[in-house]
Amino acid sequence: MDERDVADMDEIKPPKSQTGIIGWIRQNLFNGTFNSILTVITLFFLWKTVPPLIRWFFIDSVWTTGSEACYTADGACWSVISNNIRFILFGLYPHDLQWRPLIAIALLVALLAYSRDRRRWRRSLFYIWATGLFVMGLLMKGGLFGLENVDTTRWSGLPLTLLLSIFGMVAAYPLGVLLALGRRSRMPAIKSLCVVYIEMIRGVPLISLLFMSSIMFPLFLPEGLTINKILRAQIAIILFTAAYIAEVVRGGLQAIPRGQYEAAESLGLNFPQKMRLIVLPQALKIVIPPTVGILVSAFKDTSLVVIIALYDLLKTTQSVLSNPKWMGFSSEAYIFIAFIYFICCFSMSNYSRKLERELGAGERH
Repeated sequence: MDERDVADMDEIKPPKSQTGIIGWIRQNLFNGTFNSILTVITLFFLWKTVPPLIRWFFIDSVWTTGSEACYTADGACWSVISNNIRFILFGLYPHDLQWRPLIAIALLVALLAYSRDRRRWRRSLFYIWATGLFVMGLLMKGGLFGLENVDTTRWSGLPLTLLLSIFGMVAAYPLGVLLALGRRSRMPAIKSLCVVYIEMIRGVPLISLLFMSSIMFPLFLPEGLTINKILRAQIAIILFTAAYIAEVVRGGLQAIPRGQYEAAESLGLNFPQKMRLIVLPQALKIVIPPTVGILVSAFKDTSLVVIIALYDLLKTTQSVLSNPKWMGFSSEAYIFIAFIYFICCFSMSNYSRKLERELGAGERH
């Protein structure tokens, strides 16, 4: 075989039917009779559903009109959102002071975005968060520096949802870790107490805890002593979420080989040092996926506070829909708040995957 034959062989390329888009379609969508039938059925279903949805969502919809135009429109009535956006997001908070919760939300989002980088997880980050939380609390409550005082009973909408969810998750995580360590303790009293707490809390729904915190708990308080309803709901969410986190963390602790404990003890480390430096970093890294799943569920479960008459994002939306002018447009309103919940939950899930890649969770070398 001479050099010309070798050059001709190098120029021979695979047929186009096996490469590029056509090759991918043949290999993945039409690589057999059954797959070809499923592909045709799926394409027919999309052809029947997607164009009408696009027309309803965008083409035939109305966006900034009054409620009268919505009754004659063929598409979605997004005017229910644009006309009531301030009440949906901020609820009962004074109308002329709603710039304060808006800045507080923006500050919270900025803090979360700043904290995404693990290289910033230093002691200075604690002081940054402490300062940010103080400023957010000052903006929401007021009473200092000339800011008008706003009672917590008027906190509602998106700020209340973020308050209950984010602070609930932040407080529940260390409590769950402590409960998991207590359940594995060799001291019978501590172990029994943690087991009873975890099993009792996991055996009842969150709604029952919210009802107890809102209705039954005040009955046991001394006369004249009251605790804010938001704080009571916050505590119920923390206690409920911590019980589930404890079981997930306990599974991570059990996954750590016994040799790790023995190696830490051979170095002369006491129990707190052993857990803080050796065991917990490995255990918490292992359980990142199920932990984030619990935190996402906890974020969505905060909508249950509507049962005890707290005006969270769901309650403010329902209040708008109770107005006779906007009755019949619940689909558009619920799609809007579902989109907000999706953005928040997707952000948590996306960050957890980023954290897993950085920490190498689940890898075996």
